[in-house]
Amino acid sequence: MSACKKARAEATYVVSSDRLSSLPPELKGDILSRLNVEEAVKTSTLSSTWRDAWTNMPKIFLRDGNFARTKFVTLVDMVLSLHNGTVDMFDISGSKTYHDEFGRWMRMLSRRSPRSVTIRLNSGPGYRIPSCLFSIGDLRVLHLQNCVISLPRVFQGFKRLTHLDLKNFSSTDMDIQNLVSFCPVLSCLKLASFEGINYLNVQAPKLKRLHVFGDFEDINLDAPNLEVAILSLAHEAKAHQSVPIAHDMESHVKKSLGDLSGIKTLGISGIFMKYISKWCILTKFPAVFHRLEHIYLVICFWDQRQVLATCSLFQNAPNLKKLDMITLRAHWIRIRRAFKSLPCKCNWIIS
Repeated sequence: MSACKKARAEATYVVSSDRLSSLPPELKGDILSRLNVEEAVKTSTLSSTWRDAWTNMPKIFLRDGNFARTKFVTLVDMVLSLHNGTVDMFDISGSKTYHDEFGRWMRMLSRRSPRSVTIRLNSGPGYRIPSCLFSIGDLRVLHLQNCVISLPRVFQGFKRLTHLDLKNFSSTDMDIQNLVSFCPVLSCLKLASFEGINYLNVQAPKLKRLHVFGDFEDINLDAPNLEVAILSLAHEAKAHQSVPIAHDMESHVKKSLGDLSGIKTLGISGIFMKYISKWCILTKFPAVFHRLEHIYLVICFWDQRQVLATCSLFQNAPNLKKLDMITLRAHWIRIRRAFKSLPCKCNWIIS
């Protein structure tokens, strides 16, 4: 009886094995995408039918982890040179330095026309993004960290890019302006910890989410469909450098917030509130935020200008439903009393 069960189990294994081996290359590649790249490549030793299955993986995740540097370089070179399928997603992260290999990897990657690219190589100075990466016409998602962005003169834009996430990078006013404006369907933009940008000009007709955290002197938002905006100045130093002449105060505020009349969620740090409060004390907010339901503020309540600007913002948000505020513990009782009459749910975060 036991022999019969053993034979039946072996037969079932053979049938199952044959079914897996007979799957189309695309399905095998999709299955292997759920493994890390090293394990996926090792499946080539299972049988002849699996020898090249990993070369059709639509998603490639590369992590140097515990790899020796030379072994990781060899692995990346092999994957990028031998892959022959469609790359939906390419994601590489590393804690070691790969400046000598980076240009070669990007050239090989660009030939695969990936739809999503994430590069997080955070060791050493910023990686200069080569022009070949800006020629990928099918790109939908782009995440870059620790990089230098300089657009090629022939840059035609990413016509299908919907998500752009740049962190710890350096660039120029014009390059970032062109990068954003040449992405006509961009819906989500995140810019954090940047250098070289003084005047941030965001022109994006389809943009719905905007997150900005960094040092800049001025900002101009031309995004009529924006629904969520989180705006934060990284340091106070630059918040007071740009001083418009008196008669231009109203237009200055309008450039910063006037195009946000359709926004639903707004987050402002204390330092950015200082930036706004400089100009709205002698004028008024340029729009009524009829759709604004959620405000998140990091604010210094001992700064009278910030308090006045905050009150002005509340007065221009008639449908406000939720308010999150971060302030110091020493002031929270007085603050709660001051805002007790607000017709919305208040959530206090005390630090």
